[in-house]
Amino acid sequence: MRVTIIYILLGTAAGAVNGLLGAGGGLLLVPLLTLVGQLPEEEVFPSSVAVMLPICITSLCISPGLGHLPWQDAWPYMLAAVPGGIFAGLLDKKIPVKWLHRSLGLLILWGGIRYLC
Repeated sequence: MRVTIIYILLGTAAGAVNGLLGAGGGLLLVPLLTLVGQLPEEEVFPSSVAVMLPICITSLCISPGLGHLPWQDAWPYMLAAVPGGIFAGLLDKKIPVKWLHRSLGLLILWGGIRYLC
């Protein structure tokens, strides 16, 4: 029972961060899935992506209804994201997990510094 509550809280936190900050829920999920979820290293990133899919779809459905999504600006990025996602998915198993974690850490640091300055 305790594990289920922890997973519900983690999912709720990821959804809240994603809804407020964009895709930041994944940044929260990766370390939490490793520490709390105790997933094997190889399963952390794919699991995070799988969890983020319904969160992002929910955010996408809510945003247009509230008039927040500028479709004309989003379309080029949405279309370009498809081959990027395919490329990353195929490349994922070829990159050591240690380097994925380091890359994510650097990305989080860069984003944090950029938004603080």
